[in-house]
Formats: sequence, C-alpha cells, structure tokens
Amino acid sequence: MLNKLPSKEVLDFFKTLTILCVEDNEDISVAYESIFSTLFGKICFAKNGKEGFKKYKNGDIDIILTDHSMPQMTGLEMASKIRKTDKDTPIILVTAFNNSDLLVNALNININRFVQKPMQYNTLMQALEDIAKILIANRYIKERGEYHIYQEELGFAKELNILKNDFYYQLVNNKNSYTIIDFLYMPIDIMSGDAYSARLIDGDRLFFMIVDGMGKGISASLSAMIFTAYINHTIDKSIKNSNFNFTILIEKGIDFIKSILLEEEILSVDLIVIDKKKESLDYAKFSMPFLLMQDIDSNIIKLPSNNPPISKYLDFFHIDSYNISNIVKFLFYSDGLVENSTIHGKSYSDFIEKDFLNSFTKREMKENFLNRIKKQEDDVTIIFINKIDLQKKTKDIYSKTFATKLSMLENDAIEHYTDILKKLNCDVKTINKESIIFTELLTNAYEHGNLGIDKNLKHNFIKNGTFEQELLKKESICDKKIDITVRKVIYNNSTYIITIIKDEGDGFDTQILSKIFRNSHTYNGRGILISKKNSLGIYYNKKGNSVLYINKAATKTNQ
Repeated sequence: MLNKLPSKEVLDFFKTLTILCVEDNEDISVAYESIFSTLFGKICFAKNGKEGFKKYKNGDIDIILTDHSMPQMTGLEMASKIRKTDKDTPIILVTAFNNSDLLVNALNININRFVQKPMQYNTLMQALEDIAKILIANRYIKERGEYHIYQEELGFAKELNILKNDFYYQLVNNKNSYTIIDFLYMPIDIMSGDAYSARLIDGDRLFFMIVDGMGKGISASLSAMIFTAYINHTIDKSIKNSNFNFTILIEKGIDFIKSILLEEEILSVDLIVIDKKKESLDYAKFSMPFLLMQDIDSNIIKLPSNNPPISKYLDFFHIDSYNISNIVKFLFYSDGLVENSTIHGKSYSDFIEKDFLNSFTKREMKENFLNRIKKQEDDVTIIFINKIDLQKKTKDIYSKTFATKLSMLENDAIEHYTDILKKLNCDVKTINKESIIFTELLTNAYEHGNLGIDKNLKHNFIKNGTFEQELLKKESICDKKIDITVRKVIYNNSTYIITIIKDEGDGFDTQILSKIFRNSHTYNGRGILISKKNSLGIYYNKKGNSVLYINKAATKTNQ
C-alpha cells in the first residue's frame, strides 16, 4: 500500500503543533524524527515514562505518542499520571501486546488511539490524522465560544450604555423631603428584552420609562434597545433646547419604532412624567402591568394600562394624569416580576402589593421577591421610589458639626455615633454594621472631601510612608467642616436609621458610581463599596459632597 498523507488542512494544522515522542528504542526514535520533522512544528523526545512526564510538565505539548513497555515508568503509567490533571491532551499508545486487561486499563484512563507493533506508516498517520481532526474541532469550538462570549459581553456593555439613569445612587433633595429613586435591572440573559430610562428633565420634572420587548430573542432585545436609545436621544435634544413635550416625545418614539418592528413584534412600555411642582403623574402605559402607588394612609393605588402595546399598526394613544400630593411610594416594573411563579404555587402578582407595602427600600423589595421564587424566569426591571417626609415621618435624633481633624475621625464622631445606636437599643450586629459604614464614609468625607486627597495621591503618600504626616499637614490649614445628622424613621413598626454625612469639599460626579459598582474588581477604593453592601441604600446629593445611607435597626428586644 502506498504511503498515504493526511489532507492539506490537517498537514497545515500539524505545523502548529508540538508532539512528544516517548520511546526507549533509539532506532524507532530516529524513524520518528525522520517522519515528523517535516510534519510538526516541534518534536520533543523522552526515553521513558518518567522523563516523558517531566517533558510534558515543562513543555507546551499538543500530542503525546508513547510506547508502553519502557524502563522506570511504562507508557500507561505515565498516561495515568497525566490524566489526573489533564483530561484533554491526546495520547496515542504504541504497544506490541494485544492484552485485554491492558486495553481496558488504557480505555479507562482515556487513551485516544492505539497503534500496534510492528508499526505501519499508514496506521500511524491515520491515528495522527484522527487526533488532529479532534483538535481542530475543539479549537474551532473554543474559538467560536470565546468569540461568542466576547460578543455577548460587548453587547451587554452596549445595552448598559443605552440605558440612561440620571439618578444612579443619587438623592433628590426637596425642602421638606428626600426622594429616593432606586433601580433593579436583572436580565435573565446577556441580550435583555427589558430596558429602562430615568431622566431629570428640569428642576421639577422627572421622566421614567420601562420597555419590555415581546417577540423572539435577539430581535425583541434589539427593538427594546433601539426604542430606548431613540427616546434618550430625543430627550437629550429637548433638554438642551428646553422644549420637552411629553406628547411629542411619545408621538416621535412610536413613529420611529413602527418602521423597525417586525410583523409579529410588539413593545410593552411604561412612559411616566412626575412633576414635583404640580404634584402630578402623567402616564402612557402600553400593555404594562399595574403601576403601584402607596398613599400616606398606606392604601395601595393601582393604575392600569391605558393603551394597547406598541406595534406596527398602533395609530393612537392616551396620556392620563394622577394627583400624587398624597403619594409616598411608587413601583414601576416589567411583567417579568409579576408573572414569575413562586414557591407558594401562585404567580408573584398575588404577593406584589403586600411586599411593596412592607418594603421601605428597593433592596427589601428585591429580597421579598427572591425569597418567594425558586428561580428567576424572565427579565425583571424595577423602579422603586420612596418620598420620605422629613417633617412627618422622621425624627432628628442627632446633629453635630465636626472640624476636619484626624482626632475627630478616630474618636469623637465614631464614639458619638455608637452611643446613638446604643440609645436606640440596637443589637451588637446592627451597631457593628452601622459603625463600619459610618467609618468608611466619614473617612471619605475627611480625606477625599475636605482635604482633597484623591486615590492616586493617597497611594503615593502610603508608598512613601508619609500618609499620616500629610493628613496632619493638610488638616492644619483646612477650616472646612463635616456635618453629621442621624434621623429615625418608624415604618410598619420597624425602626430605620437614616444617616447623612456632609462635607464642604468639591464633591464628585456621582455618575462614576455606575462604573464603580459594575466593575468593583478594578476599583481601588473600598468605602463606597462596603457601604453599599452593608446598607439598604446609599445615595449622594447632586454635587457629591453629601451622602445618605439607610439601615434597619435590629434591636435587642425584637431579636
């Protein structure tokens, strides 16, 4: 029989590989070198299994061709040792024996191919070609998988850029109230069918939108994201030109997306404008679940959809208005929340009103939802708004101004804060958690706020061993103050502690928080991250020099 060469594709692939030949017979090793020198990119040789294992550990080996009967360590013993940590590198076993026990043992440790002595060229080439095809297929799958994952990551990053949130961990501070606006965005897959937008139109008007793409996979996701991108672009222009008009925005959005939607596609959308001055909520709900509101008497108000879903054939829409002067909480959400099945054998729609009523913060709402379900079944988006009346609902139990001094940071302020928690009868766990948050955020106000030390400067001071000296030097010429206020809120017979720390520094762009929280593994600071993790919510003012955080006080009496 003529010597048969593998295909050109396999031959080209061979040139990218390193083969390890483990053989104690010098004549056979010379034959291997003669055959493989023009086939493979690199050839390694070993005279026994022990040396072969060492060469395998030290080199980047793609294929192992080994004799079985060798001194010190057999080929099968070497292969068995390799397979303890490596299940993938192809191994071809060359043996003169036709022993069933040997074959069974070889199969058990996943020997990929066998070549029997006396060895035939074509048999050897066929075994190598078979192995090469497996490697080619595995490399293709891996590259495709890595490429697919890379594309998904890019796609999700693009989605996050499309979602606009002007209130990301930012407090809306009115004269007699704090408005806390919080968000939960939980896509079940990389390409989400949900999208949202939250925009500050001007000093009085706030715009919110949730989009739920109904259709097939990526197409529905694209429709939701395209619509969201267009709405945000239109709002950007109207803010710049000071000519925002809710009706015109909806008209333009529908007209734009109708030409993009496929025949069977629809969008369910919530479009909402809250006017703080007029105390009104204008809404156009396109086949979305009830909008929930809670009034000052803890009654739940449900606003149903007032429009059909957006499709290629939608020709009209309605905008309705609701007086919100007595409303203290809002919940906007996609249907992935209410349609999720629960451990109780019902959908979450049967529990959402109760959980909303019992939740003072978005984090509590999320925990209530997750505690009722076995697994998340669809994309979930939530916008949770709580308006805290400072005159009626809170009690100012502590307020003090401190100088920007390290002694204040290490002693006075922390001692005062701990005493407050003890007077509230908080348990040890609450006191420890609150003290950690307080210390971290107070340190930020002291170092980064009033003293103006950024992370790079701090790193250099620490590296040079001069950090404390530099702090004392800077504070000696600093006359800025730090204000600390602690408020107590009683909600549903539970006590919540609201702590506000305000410095007189330049502040920072709070939009950077989105990058910090989404990429915490690359962020050098820790105060904000620790505070977020240990609190029910952390919020900055627009300038970024005042931070408010909330926690529920677990007391000794209600343990």
